[in-house]
Amino acid sequence: MIEEIKEDADERMQKALSALEAAFSKIRTGRAHPGILTGITVDYYGSETPISQLANVTVEDARTLTIVPWEKKIVPDVERAILKSDLGLTPTTAGEVIRLPMPALTEENRRELTKVARGEAENIRVAIRNVRREANADLKELRAEKEITEDDERRGNEMIQKLTDQRIGDVDKALDTKEADLLEI
Repeated sequence: MIEEIKEDADERMQKALSALEAAFSKIRTGRAHPGILTGITVDYYGSETPISQLANVTVEDARTLTIVPWEKKIVPDVERAILKSDLGLTPTTAGEVIRLPMPALTEENRRELTKVARGEAENIRVAIRNVRREANADLKELRAEKEITEDDERRGNEMIQKLTDQRIGDVDKALDTKEADLLEI
């Protein structure tokens, strides 16, 4: 019983870490990478479709993404979707090819993006603590139903706490890496 609760908590904490990685990939650094466009969708025949499913997205050089839509008629739609996104990027089009230059980040932009990254990391820490709280509540419920002893509950709480500390450490490492990446000139 206790092991099942621990495994469930670990799985949910891992999902939170995956969500953090996804959030960090959307925070742009000065370098171009296709992950920046994750989450941007284009209205394609009445359904919202990710750009990666409508076009070939490649890195042309360190600061430029190249987007080649598979259908020429959706080029303006892709451009519009990029402009409407909160990335602050301006695409340039030459025929069927859309180029997306990444402007160099100013010191102020870097500080703002660092604050955003810290906020995302804090949200994930809160999510991990919520998983811990729920796991501890499950242990308490098992003890109330006399399925485990008080000592078992205490050991279970300690295991969940160690797991929580480990996952929050993982969040802190990921945040440190992202901050170093953002502040790198």
